[in-house]
Amino acid sequence: MLLSKVLDRFIEKTPASVMARAAMEHALAPEALDELFEEHADKQYTRELLFSSMVDLMGVVVSKVAPSVHAAYQAVAETLPVSLASIYNKLNNLEPAVTSALVRHTAERLAPVIDTMGGQMPALLPGYRVRILDGNHLAATERRLQVLRQSKAGPLPGHALVVLDPALMLATDMIPCEDGHAQERSLSPEILDLVAANDLWIADRNFCTSTLLSGITKREAFYIIRQHASMTIVSAGTLRKRGRTDTGEVYEQGVTIKNSDNEVTKTRRIIIRLDKPTRDGDIEMAILTNLPPTAASAVVVTELYRKRWTLETMFQSLTATLQGEVATLGYPRAALFGFRIALAAYNSLSTVQAALRAKFGAEKVQDEVSGYYIANEVRATASGMGIAVEPITWKAFQTMTPTALAKEMLSWAAHVQLGKLKRHPRGVKKPVPKRTRFANETHVSTARLLAESRKKSP
Repeated sequence: MLLSKVLDRFIEKTPASVMARAAMEHALAPEALDELFEEHADKQYTRELLFSSMVDLMGVVVSKVAPSVHAAYQAVAETLPVSLASIYNKLNNLEPAVTSALVRHTAERLAPVIDTMGGQMPALLPGYRVRILDGNHLAATERRLQVLRQSKAGPLPGHALVVLDPALMLATDMIPCEDGHAQERSLSPEILDLVAANDLWIADRNFCTSTLLSGITKREAFYIIRQHASMTIVSAGTLRKRGRTDTGEVYEQGVTIKNSDNEVTKTRRIIIRLDKPTRDGDIEMAILTNLPPTAASAVVVTELYRKRWTLETMFQSLTATLQGEVATLGYPRAALFGFRIALAAYNSLSTVQAALRAKFGAEKVQDEVSGYYIANEVRATASGMGIAVEPITWKAFQTMTPTALAKEMLSWAAHVQLGKLKRHPRGVKKPVPKRTRFANETHVSTARLLAESRKKSP
């Protein structure tokens, strides 16, 4: 592909930024987004403000290029045919169906690119389509809405269930919920709509309900879900020792559970007697699974469950590298839309990492490359690249085939200097010493304390 000389310089100096922008352009092509809005919107409609323009604005905020929606709008106000009030009006009323469809659209656009590059992670359990499920309650927002002005309690704008494909490291689906107090288990019907035959769903105990477990089984799929204390076990077989992991001894038994329709189901229960208590103080953990023993032993099931932390790590990266929870967006639909755009940005950055895995090896990139430094490079060059590179150059990536984009990204990956993106794992935390000095003082002078310590040292 013939690119501009200006873009060639960015490819040479900051290839990760170009890769991320190209992936984002491919995933969020404006024409496709506007078609998606028309297909899934129920009450909202397009008059002057396009849905793709809303995605662009929120993308600038989520990427931390602009600190707020207002600042992002102010920078491009002359190109938009509507007022700031119209922006907020549409943002505050975006329908959940549109939000959910946008996540799926992003994953569907980028998955073929990763497959073509060969940037997949090693399969967790060959022969199964693994899905990791977890929920994220959005952080409390500012009290800008009239109904929140006198509220002392933190206002929660909702929460989202996110589905991660650990092979592609893409967020494939998001189930938004506007009620910040709602439990994950209340969304079981929406989860079951996503389950396909031969899936393997991994989730924590908040999803351990008879409705979800029996629903997954009826769809000829499989689960590895930690047992919740409220799950009723009708009968249990002999507990047998099956081996050991690096966290504790592993035992297994057959159990019988009953769903809300009084249907009885037999399943396996894996019990780990931990060497060290969890952060909640648990010394024992029970996991339920309907995987046949021939497909996964008790020890393998235990190790697979631990991969659930992959999704929690993703949530942490959203917090550290992106602004997925915008404190100024008090309306639930606006807040959930911001989180959804953060997932799209994460998928784009994940595609960059997939290209690096294909070029340098999955293990090397997984152990040595920091997603934070990739995002930092993208953020640092976004404004300059947006000014220097003509918009027509980026438009070519919107309609590019997955094969063509994969070829370009692999070529750009060769310019990446992994040393600049090196991960720096934190060492073992030192215990916090007891703070007994200056107990009766309001503050102390650091300079004076340093001067005193120098006098005491030989």
